[in-house]
Amino acid sequence: MTPIDIPDMLRREGLCPPKTLTLSITGSCNIACRHCWVDAGTATATGHAPEPLLRRLITEFATVAGTGIRLTGGEPLCHPGWLGLVGLARSTGFRSISLQTNAMLLTDKDVSSLRALDFPGLAIQVSLDGATAPAHDLVRGSGSHKAALEGIRRLVAGGLGPRLAIFFTEMRHNLAELPALLKLADDMSISSVTSGTLVRCGRAEDSAAVTPPDPAQFLELLDRYDNDPVFRELYDRIGTVAALEWRKATPRTECCTFVENPYLTPDGRLFPCLLCHIPQFSVSGVFEKGLTAAFTEGAPLWSSLRRTSSQRPDTLAGCLDCPERQACGGGCMGRAWGSCGDLRAPDDRCQARKTISQRKRSGKGN
Repeated sequence: MTPIDIPDMLRREGLCPPKTLTLSITGSCNIACRHCWVDAGTATATGHAPEPLLRRLITEFATVAGTGIRLTGGEPLCHPGWLGLVGLARSTGFRSISLQTNAMLLTDKDVSSLRALDFPGLAIQVSLDGATAPAHDLVRGSGSHKAALEGIRRLVAGGLGPRLAIFFTEMRHNLAELPALLKLADDMSISSVTSGTLVRCGRAEDSAAVTPPDPAQFLELLDRYDNDPVFRELYDRIGTVAALEWRKATPRTECCTFVENPYLTPDGRLFPCLLCHIPQFSVSGVFEKGLTAAFTEGAPLWSSLRRTSSQRPDTLAGCLDCPERQACGGGCMGRAWGSCGDLRAPDDRCQARKTISQRKRSGKGN
């Protein structure tokens, strides 16, 4: 099997060819967030992935017809070779390069180097879990909100504002700050704010400090959207929040998109998706094997996993008589596994989605 054969081989297995490879280049982090999936920033976390091996995989992924590279961690800026990896992805010809960061370690020199790439396909995603310091710092540690904003403003001042996006993790203590966060982002000329609901896994599994929002909080957000034209205009321009998008949902035409967005850990384990970290459906030793061998080995596993995903709306007890069944398609199997370790469990946002569906069917907020 050669790299150029991989897309057709995956299609024969009923899988989607890879588009964007997410490389978790280090388990090191300058903070220890309460909601971290991978338990980064601790003494037991995996260290830096070897830069020469990462370079080899980036080059190989281009020959597999991949179109994008995403660097994450841990905190990718902790890796001494992060900037060189961004430059390599640029010179290799990828259409998109994404850097996921807390922005706290960015220097003026870093910003100048990123700007010098002169690459329209560069996206810098900064995590910001609140418009105010108390909301953000509860999760990420004292002073982290101030430091993140300093990093964001450094990027904006360096001319990289158009490349910036904010990612917000929805939690019970901070969801009400989402409108203010949109306003904060807009004031800094940031054109995208995307959110995702907390998954009770990793460090958040047993945490009492951070929990997912109540369904009623999503209804309050819907009411704000329906009744506040200023917020509605701002959201429609720069926001993406699942709870607000669900009301527009059309029937889902496919299940999980394995393996469009594969995820590689710092110790060389390949998962079929960013959100689906199931050990028995992963391929280990990728730094030694290479991506071509890893995709070949993983294809039968991931094909089986995709079939399981496609069966969810017809097999989950809570799905059979649910009015959202066609739009939801059984929800995200990766989130189901992450939150309760069961491929046949409901998506952990199931009750929230049903609550919003009931509101929609009642004729309110259409």
